[in-house]
Amino acid sequence: MKIHKEGLVTLIIVSIFILIVDYVVIRLTQNRLIIYPVLFASFLLYLFIRYFFRVPTRESIEDVNGIISPCDGKIVVIEDVFEGELLKTDCKQISIFMSPFNVHINWFPVGGKILFAERSKGSHVVAWAPKASTHNERSTVLVETDDQKKILVRQIAGAVARRVVCYAKAGEYTQQNEQLGFIKFGSRVDLFIPHDYEINVNLDDKVTGSQTIIARLKK
Repeated sequence: MKIHKEGLVTLIIVSIFILIVDYVVIRLTQNRLIIYPVLFASFLLYLFIRYFFRVPTRESIEDVNGIISPCDGKIVVIEDVFEGELLKTDCKQISIFMSPFNVHINWFPVGGKILFAERSKGSHVVAWAPKASTHNERSTVLVETDDQKKILVRQIAGAVARRVVCYAKAGEYTQQNEQLGFIKFGSRVDLFIPHDYEINVNLDDKVTGSQTIIARLKK
């Protein structure tokens, strides 16, 4: 199983921690009823961390008229909102909650020019809370497609997620399904979509990053 580059340091640190804990436990006691559960728990922790940072093997789809899911997870919000930070207009908000068991790589939902990319400090309330979009630590990326449609993507840290990694740089061009970044340990991604698009998902739908078409331009 391939490990994402964002997980290499974490995996090394966790491995060292596990080895130290296991060594101390073995040195302090000969009780197998203590040693074996500790070793087993250590093994499970290592497997989970390795699983969390996995890189899936999948064929990305492309749709020049579509917006493809930027992450794996579940649709928790579909609503009309006024996005006042960058778009400054009415639009549709689609929010995707990522559990700790989802793949946590994020992808660009559309291709185009990156007009804005900035990380904002904030709190760490639970990711599914409505105020998480504007109050939590987050990265905000605005992409303009070739047909001048502006799509805003916001990576949001949650109560468990403490680090948002964003590769986007303003002024650069990106391709649909290129890696946008990574969020560590449970989080949420918001999409703000113009009303020119028809939404193809429903609340509670499970979506797959670089695979699921979230919306498509109306004919």
